[in-house]
Amino acid sequence: MESILRKIRVEVNPKLYSKEPFSSELGILIVQEGAQLVHEIGLELFTFKKLAQKIGRTEAAIYRYFENKHALLLYLSAWYWAWLEHNFVFASSNIEDPEERLAIGIRLMVDGPTYLENEFLDPKLLRKLVINESIKGYLTKSVDSEHESGIFAQIYRFGDRLANIIREIKPEYKFPKTLIFSVMESSLLLAFNAVHLPGMTETPHEGSEQYQFFYQLVFKTISND
Repeated sequence: MESILRKIRVEVNPKLYSKEPFSSELGILIVQEGAQLVHEIGLELFTFKKLAQKIGRTEAAIYRYFENKHALLLYLSAWYWAWLEHNFVFASSNIEDPEERLAIGIRLMVDGPTYLENEFLDPKLLRKLVINESIKGYLTKSVDSEHESGIFAQIYRFGDRLANIIREIKPEYKFPKTLIFSVMESSLLLAFNAVHLPGMTETPHEGSEQYQFFYQLVFKTISND
């Protein structure tokens, strides 16, 4: 199973890039080293000039693949959520119990991917990047037009899978999407706070406490509705 996922190159909306990054060695270098540099210095300090210096190429070469650093961040975020969906499909494929499948989905949202090896992008690095940087890709004036273009399809698709499981468990529950996407966003924020703003949570950044919190939140919300 893990050997299959290791070789998978996930597909993201082509509107996120000007040229398919994995169509060339340069494109691969841009996304791999770009992800590392964004993680190291943060989106605010990240520039294509710095990336160009790091990889020994020109800024113009990078702009042939991505319109700007915002597009690169959205691409990396979309890649992460698509990878998480692949993890969920593989992990839950032979499980009939919807509550067990939902628990797997919650675990993935809270703890990140189960399968941590991929030949194209490092899932462990993407997890750290998404926790620290991804929200900066959504809270912009351009989010409405980006939403209409479908570039958030990967995060929607993963969330919809879990929302459908809630409907399977309790069809009368009115807010499955709201509940799931609230967990998706707040689990990332909690992971950030546990490291950088620990006064905001009782849960450490390691261990099972964060998962236990969100597991109880979801299942008690459904059962008490």
